[in-house]
Order: sequence, then C-alpha cells, then structure tokens
Amino acid sequence: MAVLCLAAGSAFAQQQLFQNNNVKSPEVNPDGSVTFRLVAPKAVKVTVSGDFLTAIPEGATDATTTAEMVEKDGVWEYTTTPLPGELYSYSFNVDGVRMLDPSNVYMNRDIATYTNIVLVTRQKDDPGYYYSANDVPHGSVAKVWYSSPTLGMTRRMTVYTPAGYYDAGNKTKYPVLYVCHGTGGDENAWSELGRAAQILDNLIAEGKAKPMIVVMPNGNVSCEAAPGEWSAGQYVPAMGSSNQFGPGKATIPEAFPDVMKYIESNYRVLKGAANTGICGLSMGGGHTFQTTNMYPGKFGYVGIFSGAISIPNSERGKSFSENLAANTEYAGKIRSVFAAKPQLYYIAMGKTDFLYASTEQYRGWLDAQGYKYEYRETPGGHIWRNWRLYLTEFAQKVFK
Repeated sequence: MAVLCLAAGSAFAQQQLFQNNNVKSPEVNPDGSVTFRLVAPKAVKVTVSGDFLTAIPEGATDATTTAEMVEKDGVWEYTTTPLPGELYSYSFNVDGVRMLDPSNVYMNRDIATYTNIVLVTRQKDDPGYYYSANDVPHGSVAKVWYSSPTLGMTRRMTVYTPAGYYDAGNKTKYPVLYVCHGTGGDENAWSELGRAAQILDNLIAEGKAKPMIVVMPNGNVSCEAAPGEWSAGQYVPAMGSSNQFGPGKATIPEAFPDVMKYIESNYRVLKGAANTGICGLSMGGGHTFQTTNMYPGKFGYVGIFSGAISIPNSERGKSFSENLAANTEYAGKIRSVFAAKPQLYYIAMGKTDFLYASTEQYRGWLDAQGYKYEYRETPGGHIWRNWRLYLTEFAQKVFK
C-alpha cells in the first residue's frame, strides 16, 4: 500500500509538472487577437498588462496598457483586438500582486524583471516572423570568455556565427557586426530580449542579409558577465549596473579593442572598415557613438538606436548642442569619423523617446556640416519593440 501511495503521489506530481490548471494561455486566435487566461477562483480583481496595443497613442512614452479581465467559473479572461505581427510582453496583477502567467513557460528577463512573452505573426515578412525560430538554417550562439587587460578582468560576451560556419571544410571569412546593449542589460540582452539570432537566421536565409558574425559584448565596466553567471553571485541587477561594482579601470570604448582583438584572433573574420560594423541601443548607442569617435575609420557601418549620446566633460544644465559647440576637440573627432567616409551612418529614434532632444540636436549639427546619414523615426519611446525593429533594418543594410 505504501509503495502504491508513493507511486500515485509521484504520478500526480509529474502530472502537475505538465498541466497548468488546464487552461490555455496565451492563445493566439486565427484573426491575430490573443486571449489571456488565469485560474484564480478566489480573486476579486485581475488585470493583464502588456505592450499589446494595436497602435501606440500619441504622447505615450512606451507601449504598455492594462486591461481588466473578466471572470467565469473561476477563470479570468481577456482577449485583445487583432494585433500586428510582433513579440509582445505581458504579466498579470491579482488583487494588487504582480504575477507571471503560470500557463506560459516563455518569458524574458529585462534587468531585474521577468515578463511573459507571446509571438504573433500574421504574414511572412512581419516582425513577429523575423523574431520567430522558423524552419531555416540556424546559426550558433556561444557564450565566450575573453581577457580584457584594459579593464583588468576576464569577461564574457555572446557570439553568433551564421549557419554553416562550423561545417567541415568551410574556410569562409565573415564580416563582423558588434551589437551593444543598454543600461541595466548585459551580454544576454540582445540574444534574448532582442531576438538577434532569430533575426539574423531569418534574414540570412532569405538573402536579405549577408552571412555575418554578430558579437554582443557586456557593456558594464565593473561586471564580468550577466547577473548570477560570474563570481559576484546572485546580486540584484539594477539600472546602474554599468558601474554597479565600481567605476572600472577604463571605459567601454577604451576597452573595445580587447573585444575586437579576441574576435579577430579566434574567428574567421574579414577585417577592415568595409567588413566591420557597430550598433547599439540607449547606453549601447552611446558606446557606439563614443567608440566610433575614438577610433575613426575603424567601422564602416554605424548604427545608433535611441542613443544616450553625450559629449565628454559636458556642463550640467547645458544642451547637447551647447556642449558640442564648447568642445571643439571632440567635434573634431566626429569630423574624423565622417572624413573616413563610413558606408552607412544610421540613426534611429522613437518619436516620444526621452532621449529624442539630444539626437535631434546631433542631427542638426550633422546637417549643418553636410554629413550624410540615414534617419529612421518610429512611434513610441524607449522600448525593445523599437530596438528589435532597428536591428532588423540595420542588419539588411550592412556589408553590401
């Protein structure tokens, strides 16, 4: 009897692992709408919050909305309107307590917060398609440790190599795109939140992007790797994680040659500006801005996404334009970048992004100098929904 009870208990436990209250959530419906469900028979009020708006309203700084769910027989439910193809994030709130969807194992970490995700794709060329793992040849994603003498530590970065890179007999050399994350992020941000591998797999398979190596370094000067994946233990990541453990021995732009040296020594890389690109979002856009200005002519393709761009030794209270005008030496560095004639200088920004003003002023300065650049403006603010789109577009423009 004891053995039978133990077996029954074990079977019940196993069953619980594979059944989440017998509800399907989220459910993507044929018309592109999404139904969220939660079993909470004793709850008084349940809401779902996420970036599942069909359009981003004028003046919104992000794309998050909250909707009240309706209860029937203990199951709370909400169905969106038909949505454009996209990757959406969401979470529930039950009587004032935020919680994840117990029926959905798919989630992402953004700094110190987890949210569930759901992919919607309506047609083959919509964003949701490019963010999905489709039936195409897949590249490899590796977590690589390298020595950074400039920062005085061994650090980790994520490296994507295109499909076929490791095939026997393949001696092809590839161009390299360095992709930088934003504040609070790490070397996992672009591969997980940004869907970089899926984007590149799909674009390369369709011939819309050249096969390339994509390098996603950690942009936090005092951290070796993502939270919980180095000797600092299970600390709580924060927005200011770029210097969470101190200011570091150098800046990321100063240490960037360490990253490039490792890649060029350990991968089959095509060298030279025509085969080297760099881009980044927010803080990573600032790192892109600073790195290219520090090493003019090194990068033939430059992408600044919602860039946190700034001028060294800026005076508080003064605008980007005023600080740039006051620092003629740094303006000269930017002139050197354009004197080297980059193949593409791409700037992208959300219309309601809180960093909009500095980018607008920088563009005004570039226009006054007659420098050529490409500008992309999208609805919404400082959000991954924009940054994934920018990478998808930028990857199709480089190395061609």
